Amino acid sequence: MRSKLLHLLDTSDFPRFLFRGFAVLLLLCLFAGIATEMYYLAGIPAFLLLVYLAIVDFRKVFLLLLACIPLSTEIILPNGFGTDLPTEPLMIGLMFIGFIYLLRHGRETDGRFLRHPITLLLLLHLSWILVSAITSHHWVVSLKFVLAKAWYVATFFFLAGHILNNERDVRQFFWAVFSALLFTVLVVILRHSAYGFSFADVYRVLHPFYRNHVAYASIIVVFLPFAWYLRKWRPPYSLSWWVISGSLLVFLAAIQLSYTRAAYVSVVIAIGAFYVIRWRLTKYVLLLATAAAIAFVAFMANDNRYLDYAPNYETTISHQDFNNLLEATYSGEDISTMERIYRWVAGFHMSIEEPVFGFGPGNFYNFYKTYTVTSFQTYVSDNPDRSGIHSYYLMTLVEQGLPGLLFFLLLCAYALLRGEAIYHRARREKDKHIAMMALLSLIIILSLLIINDLIETDKIGPFFFMNLALLVNLDLRLQTEADGK
Repeated sequence: MRSKLLHLLDTSDFPRFLFRGFAVLLLLCLFAGIATEMYYLAGIPAFLLLVYLAIVDFRKVFLLLLACIPLSTEIILPNGFGTDLPTEPLMIGLMFIGFIYLLRHGRETDGRFLRHPITLLLLLHLSWILVSAITSHHWVVSLKFVLAKAWYVATFFFLAGHILNNERDVRQFFWAVFSALLFTVLVVILRHSAYGFSFADVYRVLHPFYRNHVAYASIIVVFLPFAWYLRKWRPPYSLSWWVISGSLLVFLAAIQLSYTRAAYVSVVIAIGAFYVIRWRLTKYVLLLATAAAIAFVAFMANDNRYLDYAPNYETTISHQDFNNLLEATYSGEDISTMERIYRWVAGFHMSIEEPVFGFGPGNFYNFYKTYTVTSFQTYVSDNPDRSGIHSYYLMTLVEQGLPGLLFFLLLCAYALLRGEAIYHRARREKDKHIAMMALLSLIIILSLLIINDLIETDKIGPFFFMNLALLVNLDLRLQTEADGK
């Protein structure tokens, strides 16, 4: 009996014993799920396998999470809450795994990552979010916002900062996202072709991967810089080179067929940003953009001039033809554009009411209707989808006050300026590629945020924080190499 027990505990036989045990558990759960019609029981083995993988090598779970970003689906829960499956549970799990890893190996980690100015500015931004949540007009909603922000930052900035350290890690990150994203794009294009690529039917073909055409187009355009530069890392005319090169054409076609104006503009901005970074013009462009934004707000606010641009309620409608939509946008009769302005006007009135702490994170929808101006009202102003203000910068101003907006802008501006310096300090071509792809992806996100709320979504938010982590890691590596010379 003792010899059998010793044989069972023999490490050489343990993997075989573990495999057999897992196979038995899998069969039992399948039969139990079918017999009781509680089919979720069949997911227990997958969950246990995921837990085992997280214990053995959480890097693989992180790569799994990256692959799930394009595949995830939004689930609406009671009381107006929602979650993204399977990404959000994976984020939460990886956040706790990261905490455990930090407790066990904290002394071995590079403290310079925590002391880096980008990290410190991000922590300042998060600290003010917490302050505005404490003073929130609706603290339950703000608490959910703070928790979601915590697992986004913990997973995609701090844990990603630990994992994405070199070219090999960047390649793994790329292929994890690329394979899943290309799959969803091909599925959407194939479905869309059955409707003749109609603008009116683009919403029909996105489920379950994307909530709307903005999320679909945005994740593609945000990922474009990575596909462009990783193509250069492959041997010319190799199979992988052809796959990535062909995917670029597919991605550009998908952006065109998404009929998303913000995505079109972001591609053009990214092309211009490439030359701005190459010619060291980032600080001048930032100053010009800041001056233009202040001048625009002052112009509209002077003598309530914004009221002159109120739409005609009867003629401001939705359009089924994209060319008509573009024409209506120019003439101020596109319902989506004018509904944004309707909410922006309310947002500015709200910011005047609570200029310091704001209404609390996540609270725009709960309070904005009493601050609206009826002359800007449209047919969809009842907002049955409970959507937000459609401008991340204005949302931050409304929900976190002026300090919250300034802290966020300071974080973004410093990341761009530091990233430009990192790009020009790098000597190896692939290091320059990493800096440029992270910067261009970040700039695309920042341009999309002008008329969208995207950082809190699992399609775009992860890339915002991972781009910051990539810049910090590259900066630290270049410093180490310079100190070693």
